[in-house]
Amino acid sequence: MSKLGSLALDGGDPRLHEKEHENMDILAANDMSSGIRPQHRRLHDPTVTFEEYYHYAQKTREEEDTFGGKETGIMSIFFPSKNDSGVQQIAENGSKDATQINTTDEASRMMVTDEEWTNASRALRTATRGAIFYLITTDILGPFGLPYAVASMGWGPGIALYTVFAGLAGYSGYLLWVTFMGLDSYQFPIHSFGDIGFRLYGPWLRYLFNILQSIQLLLNVGLIVMGNGMALSQVAKFKVCFIVCCVIWAAAGFALGQVRTLQKFGWLANVAVWLNLLCMFVSMGGAAHSDPNYSAHNQAAGASFGDGSSVQPNPLTGAWPAVHTSGGLPDPSNFIGTVSGAMQAVFAYGGSMIFPEFMAEMKRPRDFLTAMWAAQAFIYVTYMLYGLFIYGYQGQYTVNPAYLGVSKYGLQTAGNVMAMVTGLIAGGLYGNIGVKVIYNNIFVEMFHAPPLTHRAGKFLWVAIIPVYWGIAFILAASIPSFGGLTAVVAAFCILHFTYSFPPMLATLFWIKEAALQEGEGFDPATGNTIRHDSGIKRLVRGCMSLKPKILMMSVFNVFYFLGALALAGLGAYSAIEVLKDAYKGKVSTAFTCHSPLDG
Repeated sequence: MSKLGSLALDGGDPRLHEKEHENMDILAANDMSSGIRPQHRRLHDPTVTFEEYYHYAQKTREEEDTFGGKETGIMSIFFPSKNDSGVQQIAENGSKDATQINTTDEASRMMVTDEEWTNASRALRTATRGAIFYLITTDILGPFGLPYAVASMGWGPGIALYTVFAGLAGYSGYLLWVTFMGLDSYQFPIHSFGDIGFRLYGPWLRYLFNILQSIQLLLNVGLIVMGNGMALSQVAKFKVCFIVCCVIWAAAGFALGQVRTLQKFGWLANVAVWLNLLCMFVSMGGAAHSDPNYSAHNQAAGASFGDGSSVQPNPLTGAWPAVHTSGGLPDPSNFIGTVSGAMQAVFAYGGSMIFPEFMAEMKRPRDFLTAMWAAQAFIYVTYMLYGLFIYGYQGQYTVNPAYLGVSKYGLQTAGNVMAMVTGLIAGGLYGNIGVKVIYNNIFVEMFHAPPLTHRAGKFLWVAIIPVYWGIAFILAASIPSFGGLTAVVAAFCILHFTYSFPPMLATLFWIKEAALQEGEGFDPATGNTIRHDSGIKRLVRGCMSLKPKILMMSVFNVFYFLGALALAGLGAYSAIEVLKDAYKGKVSTAFTCHSPLDG
């Protein structure tokens, strides 16, 4: 007995395994306060308060500022550096490789120190401001859908709506940035749009966001497969079965989809942007010096005007109607076609849905704002010039995507090849984010899959990518109208993520932030959140405490949110009507050998 007593006095039982000693030391270090450590929380723990998220977000922003804060040189937007400095992993109290820590396993998290936990978050933040600029401007469906939108609405309404959408998209990006900066931290990192909704409104909004985001990303990938399939069929002079053309691009997505990090996609996006511009110039030259592609008349905007006679040849002479444009609505009686055209303009600003994912992988999220505004300005100017130019030369014969409307085979081929490459890169980007949303919210949460930085996670990624692209192709191919499909995605998903959700998130964030008063907040020493009131009373007090500028923006946000909902309702109605007509047999589906562009 005396020996056992002396062993205890000497500092512990030497028979314990060395690993158990290490685990006990970690638990002791993590238990220095009575509060629950962030790594010991459940994934998406509803007991974590706004004040705790806010406390750690301020701490993270302070750390980021010590590593340079933000970039100021304008050239770094266009020429991102590989050696850009940013947040660094901290070695103190962190003996493990952060990329190999299985943060999704509860038992493993109990053995993780504070520094190892935050290092696991730091390790994911590799993207620079320049990479984000090119990622935002990679959207292949934006520029090539705008001419069709203008053709559906006419010069005046088309320019006005596109300009309004551009300004509001930039404002929404700012609202998302403000909210992200106030809620994201190394301790509680934000990975997706759904995480923001969860931290402000609760689990129900997270589920809604994740479902809509997954649908949009999946259909975006499918749209790109279909668009590339049409382009390839045109290049092959319709001698290759259309469904085979689509399957080829789905298979190509299997390979490109293996790129996992956004920083690597940033360099691919760089190439895609310049190829996009070159494709736009080629198709503009083709539209200016050749007739429209009459064989694609069934896909033209004019096919929805009246009885479609504006894009039908004269039954006696075989001559095609002359190209004409409209200052106002081309067909005032065709309300459905006009709203469907407006949804094509909305599609040009569909990137907001993945803005939180972009910020989540940035070394310095503060840089996102300048990258986003630069990208939005670039998108507005180039897309507008392209859309108006093509409409001016092709009028009612404008098709979606617009580069398919060039009639000269040589220019068709040049534009199609470039558009197919950039389309594949954009599809890879959407698939990358889409798989991450599904993986983090289904595989990780329900099946406790390892993080994607872990070796096992990388193998799972390789297996999931082909399945994802295959499902995207099947869904898109089942919908017979390319324009109708883009309208559906725009009305049910894009419009909400870009125009409805950001104001409702930012407004509640500002109210909760303003409700914090002296003596309130999260105390990391005790793990307690101190509040002097709660419920409706606290929200009212938060509203009354808003600064004048924030109060005016919040009031505007309410009307902004309601207006976006109304437009989404109109868009959904028109998209459904367009698809109903398509299913009646006006257009062919992808499950045939006949290309939609071949008459």
